[in-house]
Amino acid sequence: MTLTKAMIIDNIQNELKYSKKESTDVIEALLEIMKKSMENGEDVLISGFGKFCVKDKKKRRGRNPATGDDMMLDPRRVVTFKCSGKLRDKVNKKQP
Repeated sequence: MTLTKAMIIDNIQNELKYSKKESTDVIEALLEIMKKSMENGEDVLISGFGKFCVKDKKKRRGRNPATGDDMMLDPRRVVTFKCSGKLRDKVNKKQP
């Protein structure tokens, strides 16, 4: 099952005893801060969780999968995620 934004909001509401509106506002504000930082080319590091990195991709040659024709792909930015060691250990159940 996928954890959705609505489920995160519900968890915050239940665990921290916030109202639904307060929980929604907290999550929306957090996501907006992260989006603006990455939009400006800044990485986002969350200790114990991981790092969202903005990387520049250069113009490169690609192929249209429908026709098989060669084409040039425009330069662009991509976001990558590298999880922290703590998160990796939890996912792999290597808890002390």
